[in-house]
Amino acid sequence: MYVDFNDLPNTARIWVYQADRELNSTQVEEMQKALKDFIEDWTRHGEDLKGSFAILHNHFIVIGVDESFNQVSGCSIDASTHVFKRFEEQFGLDLFNKLNTAFRYGDHINVVSMSDFQKFIREERITEETTVFNNMVQTKGELSNSWEVPAAQSWHSRYFNS
Repeated sequence: MYVDFNDLPNTARIWVYQADRELNSTQVEEMQKALKDFIEDWTRHGEDLKGSFAILHNHFIVIGVDESFNQVSGCSIDASTHVFKRFEEQFGLDLFNKLNTAFRYGDHINVVSMSDFQKFIREERITEETTVFNNMVQTKGELSNSWEVPAAQSWHSRYFNS
């Protein structure tokens, strides 16, 4: 059962998929249609799930489910993963590389390898104040409060101490 993303409670469980490059408007439109269709029929052992999605900054696809309505299961998570695997194939994207790191540089979002991220820290091109995207967030509330934060306030902070 699809609902507007804003109607999901802050406790809704989410997954953040980060594209390795910016999505164009055609890709965004096709993903929106595919995700809405998928979520409309998304179930857990035959029971509807109440879910939604958001595409943020043309780089991040967030899918969420209200587990107060019905708990998500391993099979339903796997079903959602297949949708993102199809996006990778269809659009030539990398959505599952957890070693890619996104950060803001002015109004632009950069996605770089972890080794480049660490190199940019050493070169002081990235500082503790640089805005990073903490894709480890697990709820919609965390997405609002802990997703786009200064590097010093995220898991990225460990790279400033080495």
